[in-house]
Amino acid sequence: MNFDNVIEEIAEYVNRDNAFDDSTMTISNLILKDSMGCMVKSLSNKQCQQMMGPIEEDHFPDGGIPVPGAQKPLNLLDASWNIGLLVRWLDYNDCFLAAEWGHPSDNLGGILAMAYHVSARGSKITVKDTLELMVKAHEIQGVLSLSNSLNKQGYDHVFFVKLATAAVSAKLLGMGTIGIKHTISNVFADGLPLRIYRQSPNVTARKSWAAGDATMRGVQLSLITRKMNEGYPDVLSEQNWGFNKNIMNGNDIDLERDLSDYVVNNILLKADFPAEFHAQTGAEAAMELNKRYKERLGDIESINIETHESALRIIANKKQLTNPSDRDHSLEYIIAAALLNGDLKTEYYYDEYHRQNPGIDHLIDKMNVEENIQYSRDYLDEEKRSVSNAVQLVFNDRSTTEWFEVEYPIGHKFRRDEVKPIIDRKFKNNLDSYYQNQKAEELSTLFEEPNTLFNMEICDFLNRWNIQKD
Repeated sequence: MNFDNVIEEIAEYVNRDNAFDDSTMTISNLILKDSMGCMVKSLSNKQCQQMMGPIEEDHFPDGGIPVPGAQKPLNLLDASWNIGLLVRWLDYNDCFLAAEWGHPSDNLGGILAMAYHVSARGSKITVKDTLELMVKAHEIQGVLSLSNSLNKQGYDHVFFVKLATAAVSAKLLGMGTIGIKHTISNVFADGLPLRIYRQSPNVTARKSWAAGDATMRGVQLSLITRKMNEGYPDVLSEQNWGFNKNIMNGNDIDLERDLSDYVVNNILLKADFPAEFHAQTGAEAAMELNKRYKERLGDIESINIETHESALRIIANKKQLTNPSDRDHSLEYIIAAALLNGDLKTEYYYDEYHRQNPGIDHLIDKMNVEENIQYSRDYLDEEKRSVSNAVQLVFNDRSTTEWFEVEYPIGHKFRRDEVKPIIDRKFKNNLDSYYQNQKAEELSTLFEEPNTLFNMEICDFLNRWNIQKD
C-alpha cells in the first residue's frame, strides 16, 4: 500500500544517494561551524546550564556520547536533547523563513548524536556523511515551511524539527525506505506542541529548549518504530482521523518544490548579532541611525517602523516584556536596544540590563509599527525571500530622518560575500568564551581544511569538543 504523497517523497529523498555539489557542501560546512560555535556560547547562559545533563538525574551510561559542558557522556536521547538545546538556546543559529519558519540546524542535536551512536557501534560515519544528512534535514524542514503554516493553526514550528530528525535518524539506523515511511507516519500521528510558550503573556524559556525536545523526540520515534515496523499510510489524508483534517483545518499539507538542496543554499545565518530573524534588518537599520543621529536620541518624538506581515503578527506590539525570552522576540525592544547602543548583544535582553536602562522603554513607547504590503510580498517571493524593515526617526521640532530601509539581512544569500568573515569572528569569539586559547585554536583549525574535516569520523570530531572548562 502506498503512503500519502508527502511521506513517499520525503522517504524516497532521505534514502537515495545524493551527490551534493561543492557549493552546497561549503555552505553546509559553514552551518556546522556556526552551529558548534552557538552550542559553545550557550554554555555561559545560566538558564541553559540548569537544563543540561541527563533528564533522569545522574544517569550516565558507559560508552555514552560526549557533549561539551556535560559532566559525563550521555545516552543517545539525552545527548540529542543536550546538543539540540545548546545549538538553539541563544536564538543565534541559522534559520529559514516562509509561511512557517524555524531553525533547521536545530536538527543537529539528533543528527550528531545518532551519527555518533551508529559510528561508535561499527558503522563508520564521517563528518561528510553527517553533513549530507544535515542538508536533507534542512531541506525537509524548510520545504515543508514554504507553504504549510503551523503558527496560523496555533502550533509550533518545532514539529518540523521532530519530523526531519526522525526521517534522517531512521536512515542512519539502516531502516530503508519502508522503515523511513513508517517513522514519518508515526511523527505525524504523534502530533504538535502549541505555540503558547512563544506568545505573550506566556513566553518562557521553553522556546529555547523546545527544539532540543523536538530533535530528541525525532530520535526516539525512529527507535520506537524500528522495534515494530508499523505505520499509517493515510495518516495525512484519512477523512475522519487524519492530520490534514484535525491539524491543518482541512487543508492538505504539501511540498511546494522537489526536495534537493534549496534550503541550505537559501539559509539565513545570524551573523553579527542575536535577534529573532524577522527583526534582524530592523536592528541593522537602528544601528545605522545610531551612527548618524546618536546625539539627537534625546530629541525623538516618535519612531516609525514599517515591516512585513509575519513580523507584525509574531514579534510586534507585545504588551509585556517580562523576561529575556520575551525581549529577544520583540521587534520594538530589538530596535530600541540597537538604536540606543549602536550594537546588539545577548546581555541586552537580561532582566538586570532592562531594569538599569529605562531608555529602552521610553523609546518603545514612541514607536508606531505598520505593515508594508510590498515587504510582505517580497518575504514570500521564492526568488527574493527578503526580510525587510525600515525605521524613521521624528524629532520634537518635527524634522525627520530619512527612512532607513534594509531588505536583506547580512546572513541572506544575496549578502553571502559579507557573511563568512563575520561568521569566522563570531565563531572565534564563541570559542574564546569557553575554551582556553590553545584549545580554541585547535577547534577553530578543524574547519580550515574541509577535505580533512569531511573524512574525519564523527566520533573523533565530537570527542574533540568534550574538554571541560579549565
